[in-house]
Amino acid sequence: MGVTSLIRNVGRLLRKTKEKKSSEQNNYQDSKPADALDANFSQNVETLRSVYDNCSDVMFRSFLLFGKTRAMLIYIAGLSDIEAIEQYVLSPLMQESSKDPQPLNEFIEHKMPVPKVVKVNMLADCIESISTGNPILLYEGESDGFSLGLSKWEKRAIEEPMAEGGVRGSREGFIESLEVNTSQLRRIIKSPALKIQSMKIGTYTRTNVSIAYIDGLADKTLIEEITNRLERIKIDGILESEYIEEMIEDNPYSPFPQIMTTERPDVACSCLLEGRAVILVEGTPFTLIAPISFFSLIQSQEDYAQRFLAGTFIRWLRYFFMGLSLLLPSLYVAILTFHHEAVPTALLLSSAASREAVPFPAIVGALAMEITFEALREAGVRLPKQVGSAVSIVGALVIGQASVQAGLVSAPMVIVVAITGIASFMMPRYIAGIAFRMLRFPMMLLAGTLGLLGIMMGIIAIVIHLCSLRSFGVPYLTPLAPLKGQELKDVLWRAPWWKMDTRPRLTGDSNVYRQAPEQGPNSKRGSETE
Repeated sequence: MGVTSLIRNVGRLLRKTKEKKSSEQNNYQDSKPADALDANFSQNVETLRSVYDNCSDVMFRSFLLFGKTRAMLIYIAGLSDIEAIEQYVLSPLMQESSKDPQPLNEFIEHKMPVPKVVKVNMLADCIESISTGNPILLYEGESDGFSLGLSKWEKRAIEEPMAEGGVRGSREGFIESLEVNTSQLRRIIKSPALKIQSMKIGTYTRTNVSIAYIDGLADKTLIEEITNRLERIKIDGILESEYIEEMIEDNPYSPFPQIMTTERPDVACSCLLEGRAVILVEGTPFTLIAPISFFSLIQSQEDYAQRFLAGTFIRWLRYFFMGLSLLLPSLYVAILTFHHEAVPTALLLSSAASREAVPFPAIVGALAMEITFEALREAGVRLPKQVGSAVSIVGALVIGQASVQAGLVSAPMVIVVAITGIASFMMPRYIAGIAFRMLRFPMMLLAGTLGLLGIMMGIIAIVIHLCSLRSFGVPYLTPLAPLKGQELKDVLWRAPWWKMDTRPRLTGDSNVYRQAPEQGPNSKRGSETE
């Protein structure tokens, strides 16, 4: 009876704890003050001083408006343009005049040489304006404040993206400034059909997030779905686009990404022209693209910046090495462990001779070498650039040679691991390469326990998983499954530009054609022009 009562009390306590946690989560709300500005000038100043208590970088500049009316300018040093404040705000407003301009608010809104002046009447709007670098002007006799568009902060220059380099094509990349990134999209796509919707996410960071799409190409339901998923995010702060990616993708537990990231404006614009949406986040150069398919991760922008024959060859090479990066160690382990008859006699004797002094089975050596290779790769990424590449390359050579001489692994195993590592570098999208690197280990375990049967089971499981994935409702293997023969011209091969006259139909069928027919060099149109 005592045990039953104890269990009942523990269950009741757990239910109360769960209900309390659920109630706290449901009551989560932004900590923005919802009060309106007071008609009393001194009260407004005192309220803002209390909000920014112990904030030494927040400046409260008091002065007399036209030599008569008390006024206060509030801004953050380092986020606002100090020279513009002195030249275009304080200098004209501090001039003593026998006749004040009437009314004052009309003079401030329409006659001050400031790019943007917005009237605000809520305390939260004042705080948000100050936090984004736009000074707030308050003066006696007016219950509203004025946000002055004079933000200015240091930002990185536009450079070539390091993770998505290429031989031919644009050398520009996104930076951490959202305004600069959207301007790069506008500079490439000059049509007013390019729409950019903005919102703020994060209780404390108030991070600016923008959704870019081309009206008439992107499906409206797609934009509504992306907007709804973003508006549902309630979090303290957004410091990188990965925060948003994990919260809005369809299946976050899958190793395969359902949203593509890029640092290149030309890649983002090419996706916009295909009817996709681009999500830009303040503070990171990595933008999000949705929806995508599995084949979007295999394609590179350089495929379209060179001749279609070369692009097709490189794409086939990429598919081949993608399979090698996933299956080569597993095939080696399975054949050496279970299927000796699949190897030619001469090669089998050579492999047996190299493994004669190795005390460990093939699966152990493969796992040890793959883990070591991944550790060296991560060490090369984390170390400073001056020594990172040297440590990774020298470490791989020294450890591989020393392991073979010590008899811990065989020489063919080192060759297999090296080829696998080179194959994994062929993936144009880093996150897709990580997915295959992660799946390589369970595939090796299946190969070491069940042989080729285990490899086939693993491949079937991966294909079934890929078929079940969706990216904002779009099947992950489209246009291969479901089959869309017209769109395979940009999947299995890279057709010439004059053949790709239709857009990939990921969402909706509006505005299918992206160029006029018969654009080829031998078409009737071309001969008539000549």
